[in-house]
Amino acid sequence: MARPIRVFDGSFGRLQLLEVAAGEAPQTTLAPQILVKRDGADLDVAVDAEKLLLTRDNLLFANPGAPVQVTLAPGAHAQLLVFQASSAWLCGGFPAVFDAGGRPFAASAEAITPRIRQLADTLGVEVLNDQFLSPERLEFTLQELMLSIVENYLTRHRSGARLWRGSPFADTRIRRALALLRAHPNKEVNMDALASQVGLSRSRFYDLFQISTGRSPRAYLDMLCIGSAISKLSSGSGKIAEVSAELGFSAQSNFTRFFQQQVGIPPSEYRRAAVKPNTDPQDEPRG
Repeated sequence: MARPIRVFDGSFGRLQLLEVAAGEAPQTTLAPQILVKRDGADLDVAVDAEKLLLTRDNLLFANPGAPVQVTLAPGAHAQLLVFQASSAWLCGGFPAVFDAGGRPFAASAEAITPRIRQLADTLGVEVLNDQFLSPERLEFTLQELMLSIVENYLTRHRSGARLWRGSPFADTRIRRALALLRAHPNKEVNMDALASQVGLSRSRFYDLFQISTGRSPRAYLDMLCIGSAISKLSSGSGKIAEVSAELGFSAQSNFTRFFQQQVGIPPSEYRRAAVKPNTDPQDEPRG
């Protein structure tokens, strides 16, 4: 059976971190659903009667109305992230894909990309350390997740013009800028050079970026840097000084100040909390 460790509700829909034990956890949803394994044993999942195996190397999609049944071998345990995206939230970002209803996901299983794996792992750490997680950062990470899903999977089944019609991310120049920022989040990025690289003047770049993302380029980059820092700190890959240098800070003290402003505690304390997170189940949804 599955028990919720953390539950978050918001305009994005519902995000759950579930602890799955031996047995079955059937559910049916009216909204599109995304399932990602965080930890533990692999899971047998039936999506609309199609039998699949959920591992750390893939992710599963359930179209609206599709029954989902999760089964785990006796004695095994696993942690599962389940994102039930709000239809209104999806339509606001990708109307050509989700506004028509039907079956937006052509396949029930896809190989996970390194970017989506990183986002899922960061979400897992963040929701367990939810006393430090802001609603803004949670929604930003989920938006990044959906944007990566649309770019990596849904583009195979729809032409570019149709896929992005009516979307705030329709401008290919802004999507290219986002891809460049994600590839190497670094506080030293020259935004004027980035604007020129994607073929826009500085003023036009800033205007279009704000329209597309709801943030300035610098604010967006700050969110990417925090996500990257949390990913590295929680995985134990590199010392804090190395993380600071990789993100473009001239001094570790500047990185510490930036991290504390964004998250509420110094990076050293966050790393300790991430190693031993509180995993007590939460009955009340967060929002």
